[in-house]
Amino acid sequence: MAITDSVIKRLEMWILPRLAQTPVVSIYAGTRGWPFVIAWIHRFFGILLVIYVLFHIYTLSFLETPALFDHKMKFFRFFLFVLLEWLLAIPVIFHALNGSRLVLYESFGFRKDGLMIRRLLGISVAYVFFLGLWMLLGNQTVTPLFFWLTVSIIAVIPVYLVTGKIWKTGMPVGWKLQRITGAFLLISIPAHLLFMHLHPSIGHESDVVIQRMQNTFIRFVDMALVVSVLYHGGYGLLAIAKDYLESKPLQTACAAIISLVMTVFAWIGIRLILTV
Repeated sequence: MAITDSVIKRLEMWILPRLAQTPVVSIYAGTRGWPFVIAWIHRFFGILLVIYVLFHIYTLSFLETPALFDHKMKFFRFFLFVLLEWLLAIPVIFHALNGSRLVLYESFGFRKDGLMIRRLLGISVAYVFFLGLWMLLGNQTVTPLFFWLTVSIIAVIPVYLVTGKIWKTGMPVGWKLQRITGAFLLISIPAHLLFMHLHPSIGHESDVVIQRMQNTFIRFVDMALVVSVLYHGGYGLLAIAKDYLESKPLQTACAAIISLVMTVFAWIGIRLILTV
């Protein structure tokens, strides 16, 4: 434990001064504090991840024509896109861990921002590093059913804890579902990104992808991921719109657009999972 704390402190000493030198970040860190900056980055990464998820579902829709999917995937094997895939780990793990920090405060009354931010930065850097290492090796293999069965069992734990804590509160149902889906995604999304890079063919060859998706349990997991991530992301976008749009008609229009886009992509994703 002492070794882990030492490593995290070293990472903190290396990361925070560099963040503090960033033009916009430095202003808010000095005037509003690091928790405010972390919250702002959390929302920015959330928007980025919603855009990626929509693009990911669109790309997977080409599985209906396997030859076309394989052709598209060749394009994404260029170095630049591989680099972007690796960098995607930064918003994924940061958003997931910071979301867990917020849940711990909201639902369990745990608020030690200094400690939590250090853990957040340390684990995020470790995750990104090891994901990059696995991507460079590119020779791992894992049984999809075993992997996702293990991940699902682990993911049930935070879902159960959060649901039991917030379900009988007076908060709106939509708010509760956003937190519950967040608890599920805390484990499943970083695991999904890791899974996609344990073996190069898992996410880039149509026959391998289709074979994996045709397993009944994997179908269930994929549908849970699609519904959870689109609901969670859509609710987050609605919250941002309410915070930054003062006009009620504009808020309503924005909510309608967000709901429509999320519903359409949920339908595309579920239809693909059930028919591929």
